[in-house]
Amino acid sequence: MLLRAYASGVFPMAERADSPDVFWVEPRKRGVLPLDRFHLPKSLAKTLKQERFRFTADRAFAAVLAGCAEPVPGRSETWINPLIAEAYLALHERGQAHSVEAWTEDGALAGGLYGVRLGAAFFGESMFTRVRDASKCCLAALVARLRLGGFRLLDTQFLTSHLAGFGAIEIPAREYRVQLGAALSGAAGDFFAGDDGALGAGPSGKRIVQLLSQTS
Repeated sequence: MLLRAYASGVFPMAERADSPDVFWVEPRKRGVLPLDRFHLPKSLAKTLKQERFRFTADRAFAAVLAGCAEPVPGRSETWINPLIAEAYLALHERGQAHSVEAWTEDGALAGGLYGVRLGAAFFGESMFTRVRDASKCCLAALVARLRLGGFRLLDTQFLTSHLAGFGAIEIPAREYRVQLGAALSGAAGDFFAGDDGALGAGPSGKRIVQLLSQTS
């Protein structure tokens, strides 16, 4: 059901963490992050080059999902209820929901993001951070892999001022459906294989900056 929903342009949310059900959302205007127009702020590039984090993919999906559901300053409620968590964990087991993680030098999970992949489209669901800039670095790592893998669409669902700073834009639902159809009919590579071929291994911060620069 979830995969059919994404393929038709809708996605689920819950009112609160304790909500017994979910509702389906199809925004009139959709947030997308054009992969060829991703903006890497100089300050974030500097952070990546300093190698503060080690990046992986699909190494801690459940922990990333739980992190995204944690209360944060200014947001005491979450839209991730048990039904949604269970559904995305099931998608992950099927190999269609993925996470990107950032780790500190001592092995602590600093931040991450997760989403769903269909064809050459990646639907970003949520991100979290426990260490400054960790989630932003994960977004850069994600975009680098999407570009490297030949992906055509990064769906952010809504446009926020935070995402706009990275080049995200808002497009009408009709235009979104055109982009979605093209991405679903396309094929993309496996961006979860690291540069050394190890599944789940991610590029270094310096390599992420290099990849983004090369494909600009």
